[in-house]
Amino acid sequence: MLPVGRTRFLRMGGAALAQTVLLVNTLLVLLPMVFMVLSSFKTTREIFQRPFSLPPTLVWQNYSAVWQAAHFSLYFRNSVIVTAASMVLILATSTLAAYALGRYQFRGNDLIYLYFLTGIMVPIRLAIIPLFILMRDLRLLDTYWSLILVYTASGLPSAIFILTGFFRTLPRDLDNAARIDGAGELSVLMRVMLPLVRPALAIVTVYNIIPIWNDFFFPLVFIHQDRLKTLPLGLTVFFGEFATNWALLFAGLTLAAAPVIGLYILMSQQFIKGLTAGAVKG
Repeated sequence: MLPVGRTRFLRMGGAALAQTVLLVNTLLVLLPMVFMVLSSFKTTREIFQRPFSLPPTLVWQNYSAVWQAAHFSLYFRNSVIVTAASMVLILATSTLAAYALGRYQFRGNDLIYLYFLTGIMVPIRLAIIPLFILMRDLRLLDTYWSLILVYTASGLPSAIFILTGFFRTLPRDLDNAARIDGAGELSVLMRVMLPLVRPALAIVTVYNIIPIWNDFFFPLVFIHQDRLKTLPLGLTVFFGEFATNWALLFAGLTLAAAPVIGLYILMSQQFIKGLTAGAVKG
């Protein structure tokens, strides 16, 4: 058995090592974002001459040029429509499916649950050719629905996996008491269950909204009209054949990242609660 002083020293050393690793990880995440924001206030020449220095003067014209000349407002609106519609469908359909799988026992319950889980292991990008043919036959190419349906289908497996786990951990006395008081099944779900799984809904939202907002692959394949492009695809206007306007590109990236970062900050408390609850419940 180790002496008390040595045990305390080892614990302090382990805590210091863990904090150092977390600090390094935080810097690795934050430094590219800081570099992106600083570069958005410079000219392209200043970015290459002094890439890690503060901008000598704040070039606000980069943001006005991005917003007006590069049709940023149009691409921003398209991204909002696609992301919001996809998230509404993911949350609505996954909540109903997870509630049924988590709160009711019926034949085939586990089989259906495993069927949804297989979707997590299959990269949807591998099926791009069948998806393209399907969208073409359904005449959905160059429409919002070609993106919304794909994002909803790809987000359902993880959402159902997270929500079903939370629904199964809730005591059955809660919904039974609500039914005794005369509540219907929809009322039990909306008034009793949903407030209790709010942290899980935050996890599903944050987990899905970031890849949908930042996705470049599916808009590149399914969207060809400029008026329907989303932000990641629209930012390619700054890439030329022989030159790239890096100042406007960094300004556009900063504007594109701001809504997602703001949403993450607003939902961070519920997100952390959900992760902590999941860890405790195992």
